Amino acid sequence: MFEPSKKCIFAKISIDFELMERKIFPELIKWKDREGRKPLLLLGVRQVGKTWLMKTLGQRCFDNVAYINCDAEPLAADLFSDYDIDRMLFSIQTITGVKPVAGKTLIILDELQQVKRGLHSLKYFCENAPQYHVVAAGSLLGITLGQGESFPVGKVDMLHVHPMDFEEFLQANAPQLLDVLQKGDWKMVGIFADKFVDQLRQYYFVGGMPEVVADFVNHHDQSRVRQLQQNILNAYRDDISKHTTTMESMRIGQVLDSLPSQLAKENKKFIYGVIRKGARAKDFELAIQWLVDAGIVCRVHRVKEIKMPIKFYEDLSAFKLFLCDCGLLGCMAGASPKQMLVGNNVFTEFKGAFTEANVMQQLVAAGLTPYYWSNDSTPAKIDFVVQDDRGVFPIEVKAEENVRAKSMAAYISSHPEAQLHGLRFSMKGYEQQSWMTNVPLYAISRLYPSSTVPWRCE
Repeated sequence: MFEPSKKCIFAKISIDFELMERKIFPELIKWKDREGRKPLLLLGVRQVGKTWLMKTLGQRCFDNVAYINCDAEPLAADLFSDYDIDRMLFSIQTITGVKPVAGKTLIILDELQQVKRGLHSLKYFCENAPQYHVVAAGSLLGITLGQGESFPVGKVDMLHVHPMDFEEFLQANAPQLLDVLQKGDWKMVGIFADKFVDQLRQYYFVGGMPEVVADFVNHHDQSRVRQLQQNILNAYRDDISKHTTTMESMRIGQVLDSLPSQLAKENKKFIYGVIRKGARAKDFELAIQWLVDAGIVCRVHRVKEIKMPIKFYEDLSAFKLFLCDCGLLGCMAGASPKQMLVGNNVFTEFKGAFTEANVMQQLVAAGLTPYYWSNDSTPAKIDFVVQDDRGVFPIEVKAEENVRAKSMAAYISSHPEAQLHGLRFSMKGYEQQSWMTNVPLYAISRLYPSSTVPWRCE
């Protein structure tokens, strides 16, 4: 039994982040207080909230903050000309006007990938000045590492920051509903099902990029949501053009442009021919890897068997490709507010593409690595497969209340030795069966619960 444990003009928009809370914040506090702590590296796609997290940690938990944006600060180019810790600390004080004091100052090195030797300098903070709290981030650190930048192996702590999950969205937009959901009383949850579904529609439209969520909570303006989302997509494309050759940029753009069409197929396996006629894997493998390394897309590989450890059965030749955020997917696809916010169209259009993208987003936010299963000789498929410390679980995703899960039922019954228990995410209420648990689409995160209440340092 499974127990739940158009090119838009860039615009400046004033956004109030005061209501924002992130589940990852307690991990930052644990890092701050950990014995043997190393410099912390935050990884994640651009605009996912890394800078906000670092500054909020400094404001809540330290006496002062020495913040340097290595992309915007000209003097940062010479900050790591050598690895003399005393000189680096003095330079940080000169640039920021804040004298770093061990245990009382948070040193923030933002966009660290923009300066030479910046990433490698963390090794020397770890070895020669471990008493200082140093946290670093960058929008394209994954790309930097993929290009062979010297990485301080074993000398840094790392955390991955993902777009906000549905519970974090509720915390900002409808906290009273989050209270109901977190109590775990499924009968009470069912009473408020219509309200949860309405919030889920809004989440599909807004997504989980913190800037967009904060603006939506403050203004509930659909045009502002789409403007901010388009700005983020434009920023991604700007990164692509700045950091790749013309040919690479073109191919990366083609992969990105193909995503809505890829996900609107009945079988969402990535097909190179959808990019352009005659396209071959060898022409686009590097383009896909660039997008994965940048965090813009998530690649979900197929597995040949649903067994532990699931990694042993991974098929690297077949995969699905999802945009990192369901709201950005809707913006890229040109889905109108009416189409997404009225009725059940958002759940059923595009062959459930938004629903499957949402499920992927919730699983990744929970720290899981999702896979999928399909049969080479039959149309049978299982939308996702995940493994955690409780075992390996096949997952069927249903965008409606029509919940016949024939492929999953057939697989589980034909593999009794695996003792599998399935999960079905659908619009039906919570239901426990001997072979499968049905969980409402708005309650996926209840399987991997963690609090979203405001966190403060003692």
